[in-house]
Amino acid sequence: MALLTPLFAFLYHLPQVYKWLLKPYYVASFFMSLAFLAVRKTPGVCDHLSSQREDGNSCDFDWRELEILMFLSAIVMMKNRRAITLEQHIGNLFMFSKVANVILFFRLDIRLGILYLTLCVVFVMTCKPPIYMGPEYIKYFSDKTIDEELQRDTRITWIVEFYANWSSDCQSFAPVFADLSLKYNCAGLRFGKVDIGRYGEVSQKYKVSTSPLAKQLPSLLLFQGGRELMRRPMVDKKGRAVSWTFNEENIIREFNLNELFHKSKKLNKSLGFKENDFQGVEDNEGLYQETDEADQPKESKKDQ
Repeated sequence: MALLTPLFAFLYHLPQVYKWLLKPYYVASFFMSLAFLAVRKTPGVCDHLSSQREDGNSCDFDWRELEILMFLSAIVMMKNRRAITLEQHIGNLFMFSKVANVILFFRLDIRLGILYLTLCVVFVMTCKPPIYMGPEYIKYFSDKTIDEELQRDTRITWIVEFYANWSSDCQSFAPVFADLSLKYNCAGLRFGKVDIGRYGEVSQKYKVSTSPLAKQLPSLLLFQGGRELMRRPMVDKKGRAVSWTFNEENIIREFNLNELFHKSKKLNKSLGFKENDFQGVEDNEGLYQETDEADQPKESKKDQ
């Protein structure tokens, strides 16, 4: 039964998975990941390639190529241990497959290596990963609105994600943060996002580095009365983020969302809202209630 449950869940969501994988970014990544395999195995093409096999068969992998593939497979497995979404798993697989292709093509023929590397550069510059556009209840800030919104009502607690559109980690985290906003958003507990890749002044003011080496993207900051109370990941003295997994369970526990939500119910009543006007959680064991989409409007991504 333990094996059948995830299988049934996968089959149930299979149409959505197909729709997601058929987007141009993933289709192109799929074919680029199989480029070396296609060249090495295609009759008429592989016959003209060099090989270090003892039998001289140029249409099959030699021992060094298999060694490279096994090594990169191990790296993918280690990276995916920390992946929390399907996008991260697939993204890691495609990324390291392309790295393997670059190494294998350069080893086979430097001209093929340069050609494939050029295709990778063009792909990165022209084809971006699809941005999450699902349901959410999130306020998108600009450099001019973030301070005003955070200080407008000192009774409101804000959880704000500092992100950059170019960051793959931020893109993978987007559906997780959106799901939390649908479950916990209420009058006294709000969710916001600000693109610090676009608004550099916000990055400097709140001391969230956009450098890939700092590994601070995404960052979640908790504000009350306009003051920062906590953030994840934490940052060490060298300005590097302390390793932290951005999954729903960790965020609920670290930010104490269940307690914050129940305290915010009092503010709902004082402002004249009904409990079912916002997405909520049940009192017992933190189980979530379903809310009609009509009762839970989606804030615009352009509302800045």
